[in-house]
Amino acid sequence: MKLLFDSTRCQGYGLCQEPAPELIDLDEWGYARLRETTVSGDDAEAAAAAVAACPNSALKLVK
Repeated sequence: MKLLFDSTRCQGYGLCQEPAPELIDLDEWGYARLRETTVSGDDAEAAAAAVAACPNSALKLVK
């Protein structure tokens, strides 16, 4: 699976990083940066939680 990020939708809440710190970093203003775009089976649950946590739908998980 791939984790996709639309930076134009990100508002810097930082809610996505908490469930998936191994996949997502935050910059100094709280905006997301993907550490990994390829999601393995072990990280799929964390990636799905990060997608669900984003209030602006800036993240998407695709197969």
